[in-house]
Amino acid sequence: MPQRIQGSFQTMNTSDKSPEKNGKEFQVDHARIQAAVREILLAVGEDPDRDGLKETPARVGRMYAEMFSGLHKDPTHFLEKTFVQKYDEMVLVKNIKFQSMCEHHMLPFSGKAHIAYLPNGKIVGLSKLARVVECLSRRPQVQERLTEDLADLLVKSLKARGVGVVIEAS
Repeated sequence: MPQRIQGSFQTMNTSDKSPEKNGKEFQVDHARIQAAVREILLAVGEDPDRDGLKETPARVGRMYAEMFSGLHKDPTHFLEKTFVQKYDEMVLVKNIKFQSMCEHHMLPFSGKAHIAYLPNGKIVGLSKLARVVECLSRRPQVQERLTEDLADLLVKSLKARGVGVVIEAS
């Protein structure tokens, strides 16, 4: 049985395509986000029509679309291409930078992920690990679940003999 430092698998969207809504691929509703941001500005006593804020709702809409782009992606997709390799040593990728959004406060946080795994006859390209980190971090998130999801995904997808994940974030 593979061992890992921390975690259990969390439910995530595993569809290759964006979820469908009324038969269409999901698209971020920019107009709805812009209206909500405008309402927030009004609610805190700001004038959303003043020069410095006129474009803010559109900017926030674009930012949310980017920050949550991992919601509709399957992170296992990045680990499908593997290579058979007899290698019994630890594979370690350090300092994978990421940005995410705290699901409790809707504020951004950023940091670095360090991932290590013990292969079980197959390896994956190192850049794929960075893509998995990016995919999982681009959704409403907490650091603890990000750590668990990364570890469990590697165990499940690569059948790794062991996995360690460390997240440094603020």
